[in-house]
Amino acid sequence: MSLLEASLWEGKIYLNGWRDGGAGTASSVEPATGDTLGTYGVASVEDVHEAAAVAAAAQKEWAARKPEERAAVLRRAGALWEEHAEEIQSWIVRESGGIGPKAGLETHIAANECYEAAALPSLPAGDVLTSNEDRWSFARRRPVGVVSVIAPFNFPLILSIRAVAPALALGNAVLLKPDPRTAVCGGVSLMRIFEEAGLPAGLLSLLPGGADIGAAVVEAPEVRVISFTGSTAAGRKIGESAARNLKRAHLELGGNNAMIVLPGADLAKAASAAAFGSFMHQGQICMTTGRHIVHEDIYEDYVAALAEKAKNLPVGDPKTGTVALGPIIDENQLKRIDSIVQDAVAAGARLAAGGTNNGPFYSPTVLADLDPENTAWKDEIFGPVAPVIKFSTIDEAVELANANEYGLSLSILGDVGLAMQVADRVDSGKVHINEQTVSDEANSPFGGTKNSGNGSRIGGHQANMESFTETQWLTVRPEIANYPF
Repeated sequence: MSLLEASLWEGKIYLNGWRDGGAGTASSVEPATGDTLGTYGVASVEDVHEAAAVAAAAQKEWAARKPEERAAVLRRAGALWEEHAEEIQSWIVRESGGIGPKAGLETHIAANECYEAAALPSLPAGDVLTSNEDRWSFARRRPVGVVSVIAPFNFPLILSIRAVAPALALGNAVLLKPDPRTAVCGGVSLMRIFEEAGLPAGLLSLLPGGADIGAAVVEAPEVRVISFTGSTAAGRKIGESAARNLKRAHLELGGNNAMIVLPGADLAKAASAAAFGSFMHQGQICMTTGRHIVHEDIYEDYVAALAEKAKNLPVGDPKTGTVALGPIIDENQLKRIDSIVQDAVAAGARLAAGGTNNGPFYSPTVLADLDPENTAWKDEIFGPVAPVIKFSTIDEAVELANANEYGLSLSILGDVGLAMQVADRVDSGKVHINEQTVSDEANSPFGGTKNSGNGSRIGGHQANMESFTETQWLTVRPEIANYPF
C-alpha cells in the first residue's frame, strides 16, 4: 500500500485517527487543469476544540519521554520523506502547480527539517546561573505545550514541516491547519509520514478548513504558540488575536524583495539569477525577487537580457512535460496579477516581455521604467513579474531598497566589497550577496523585518528552541530555608 493510499484518508481529517470532519468534505483541485484530484475532510470548530484538548493531554506524556525516543521518531520521519519522495512529489506537482525540481526541493528539505529537529531533544536545555543565595539556580527550557501551525499553499510541505518538526521534537503537540488549496501535499502527507514514523496518537492533528478554523486554532485555550506563514493582512489578524489572548505568535509574512545589481556586475549571470528569483514557482514565493534595482550603466542591457530570459522560459502543465513555470494557483490570483501588470503599463511602465496568459498560465513578465509609486513596484504581486528601476549612486540604491513596507529578503549582485557595505545599510531579515533572493535551509534562521513579520522565529536550533519552549527558573537548596516570619 502506498503512503497516500486514498482509502486511508479520503474525506477525513485526523484527530486521534482518521475520521469524518465535522464540516464535511472539500475537493483538491489541480490548478493546471481544474480536475479534481480527490476529496479531503474539513474540520469544524468543535473538531478544533476536541483536538486541542486531546493534544494537551497527549503532550504531557510525550514531553516526559526520553530525548532519544522523541529523536528516533523524527529520524524515522526524515527517512520516510526520502523513501516516499516520488509519490509525494507527484502530489506537489499536481496540487500546488509546482514544477518537478521544486517538488523535489520540498521533499528534500522536509527530510532535512526532520533530521535537524531530531538533534533538538539532546541539546542543552538551559543554563546554570549564579546566585547570591545559598542555592543552585537554573534557567531551564520546557515545552510550551500545544502549538498551532497555519501554512500557505505556495510551498505547502516546507512551510508546514519547518514548524511541525521542531515543535514535536521539543516535546510539544501540534494542531496543523494547511491551506485548503493544498490540503493533501501540505497536510495529509505530513500526517501520514508521522503516523508511519510512530508518533503517538493525539500529538499531531490535521484540521483543514477556512478562516473559521484558522481563528479556532489560534483561540483554543490549550494553544500557547502559533506559527503562521502567509499574507501580512492575515498575519495582523492572527497577531491581534494572539496578543489579546496573551499567546506568542511567530509570523512570517509577505515580501517585496529587492535585488540590487551593482555597476560592473556580470550581466549574463545577473540576468540568470534575476530570472530565477522572479519566475521560480510563478513568482508565488514570499522571497520572490519583486524589485530589480539596477545601475544606470547596465540598466538597458539588463532589461534586454532579463526580457530575453522571460521570452524563452517554457510555461505549461508541469506534469505533462519539462517546463520552467506552471499554473497560477487559482483564478482570483491570476486576475490580480494581470490587473497589476496592465495598470502598471497604463501608468507609464514599459512592457519588455510577457503581460499575457493562456488559461491559468501567466507568461514571465518584465516591466521597466517604473515610477517608484507604481503599484507594481510598491506591492507584493505574488506572480511571475519582474519590475526594474535604475539607480545612479549607492545611496540611491539603498534608499530604493529600504523604501518599502516589507523587509524579508534582499539580494546584492556584483563586487563583494561594495556589496558588504550595502548589506550593512539595508533593512532585511535575510541578505544574500551574489545570490538571488529565494533561499532557505533547515539550519538557518528565517524571518523578516517591518511588515514581513516579527523576526527570525524558525530555523536553526537557537530560533527553534526559543520559539517552541518556555524558560523556567528553578532553584534548589540543600534544606528548607529559614525565613523571618
